[in-house]
Amino acid sequence: MTTYSGGWIVIQRNSFNSEITWDESWTTYKYGFGNVEKDYWLGIEYIHRITKQRVYQARFVILDNNNEEKYADYNLFSVEDEANGYKLRLGSYTGTAGDAMSSITAGVTHDNMKFSVKDKDQDTNAAGNCATSYGGAWWYGACFASKLNNKNGIHWQGFCNGNCKGSSVLIRPADYCIYLD
Repeated sequence: MTTYSGGWIVIQRNSFNSEITWDESWTTYKYGFGNVEKDYWLGIEYIHRITKQRVYQARFVILDNNNEEKYADYNLFSVEDEANGYKLRLGSYTGTAGDAMSSITAGVTHDNMKFSVKDKDQDTNAAGNCATSYGGAWWYGACFASKLNNKNGIHWQGFCNGNCKGSSVLIRPADYCIYLD
């Protein structure tokens, strides 16, 4: 709770040598798996429920193969409900890792994408299922610039390409208030 000024909820943690295969079903990704003391996924349904309560921000923390840590912050982070495919919504980027979630080539952006797993293909790739082809589950477009829910293949374009040592995704209430009249 004190890391990066505190108040964060860790919704994902993955290490290169994780015991988790990340090759799970829709239902398993929906409700979460793993060990909160080690590597885990909170559950896309719970992430949605948390982020619908108020305005959240996110920090994606990436550790490369030389143990260099970089981050990507988004001033807004939300996940829509299941009826809308758990679509990801991101705000603007700041950070040191590069923006592998929203500003990369159109076909591989993750912002505004639905969550896709091996048994529920919601990506925009006409040639097949990105989760089946590349493993894990993620907000795949066609297919990815980042993929953090993956065993031995953590990827953040421009920083570490499939050889990242670890990742974490953290969310917390945004640092500012929005007033509505």
